[in-house]
Amino acid sequence: MPSTPDRETRAPGDTPERAGTRPRGGTRDRILDAAAQVMHRDGLARSTTKQIARAAGYSEATLYKHFDDKTDLFLAVLKERLPPLGGLLAAEPDGSLRDNLVAIAARTQAFYHDSYPIGASLFSEPTLLAAHRAELERRGAGPHKPVDGLTGYLRAEQRAGRIRADADCAAAAQLLIGGCLHHAFLDTFAQREFDPGRAEHRAAALVDTLLAGLTPA
Repeated sequence: MPSTPDRETRAPGDTPERAGTRPRGGTRDRILDAAAQVMHRDGLARSTTKQIARAAGYSEATLYKHFDDKTDLFLAVLKERLPPLGGLLAAEPDGSLRDNLVAIAARTQAFYHDSYPIGASLFSEPTLLAAHRAELERRGAGPHKPVDGLTGYLRAEQRAGRIRADADCAAAAQLLIGGCLHHAFLDTFAQREFDPGRAEHRAAALVDTLLAGLTPA
């Protein structure tokens, strides 16, 4: 006789939703949507799985059927609910070097604009920050990944002859990613909404300045 799937456990007081009304169509997606909202509002340090489960309309037991812990949720939010970086940085996209870097810089600003409010609260909790850092290292993740990915792309362009052979690709990646992070910090500090047009303009300025020292004469 086939086994019966576990029922989803809802938080007390929640009523079942009609089929087709849940965001993105599933329990895991609803939990991720709630996690992104709670983490953005309260910061990662102050967010709890209990809060997230309640915001999603489920119990913590249901949350833990889909995610191992808060770090697992955080990484899923970065990957699935924020502007994606991984594929853009890992690939060697078609197009000119400048166009590719402008696209990368614009997307990176969007990523940091959304992720900065989530992670900033960790810096006020040294013990929690240390535990979070250790867990990210265990999973092979961390804030160094965007620089690593961009360095790999720049080295591929260097091998193709579009970047000077003596250029330091790691330093160039740090400069571009650092500029994007700085813009995101200033926007977050000023409580400005993300503006794609402004991000594109800033990206072009950063890239043009960088390429002046990277491209062959």
